[in-house]
Amino acid sequence: MVKRAFDHVRHWVFDLDNTLYSPAVRLFDQIEVRMTQFVMDALGVDRDRANALRVDYWKTYGTTLAGLMREHDVDPAPYLHEVHDIDFSVLSEDPYLAELIRGLPGRKIVYTNGSEPYARNVLKARGLDGIFDAVYGVEHADFRPKPERSAFETVFGRDGTDTRTAAMFEDDPRNLAAPHQMGMRTVHVAPDSVEADHIHHHTTDLREFLARLT
Repeated sequence: MVKRAFDHVRHWVFDLDNTLYSPAVRLFDQIEVRMTQFVMDALGVDRDRANALRVDYWKTYGTTLAGLMREHDVDPAPYLHEVHDIDFSVLSEDPYLAELIRGLPGRKIVYTNGSEPYARNVLKARGLDGIFDAVYGVEHADFRPKPERSAFETVFGRDGTDTRTAAMFEDDPRNLAAPHQMGMRTVHVAPDSVEADHIHHHTTDLREFLARLT
């Protein structure tokens, strides 16, 4: 029984993009366009080269920003402002999801590789603002990205998260490896499942999964 596997959980950690909203709305497509433009402007390369670097840095370092910082000493603040200046009207409020998250026992936080201001804009558009105890962005991990274990350790240390009584909900399977190692229950939220020892559960529908827990 799934519910029994979460009886011990009192710290609930949610990723943001494509986790607290459906990837079908394609919100991140807007961010990818702005990332590519930023790389073009910052490095003076054409669109094809910028797009290739964007993808390569994401695969290699966990985020495009991490690659830009390590390879080109890019200042993260302008980057985070520029790439997250998007249209949030494609998102809709989800009062049922809000009710389900609110009903979880214990502390609820959001932890994203985006910025905190961006995350709060997404939560507001989804009608999920005010139900989380804290919202953490990449800046709270000293700009180290998930999936680096040190990034999780920094954020969880700031929050006081007891990973032995915690669960992580995340769309990118890479970002569940460190939480698993740290003793957390892991839930992969995505259209397609991935077979891996560090993934305990998979769901295509976060609301349906949370309903089974509450």
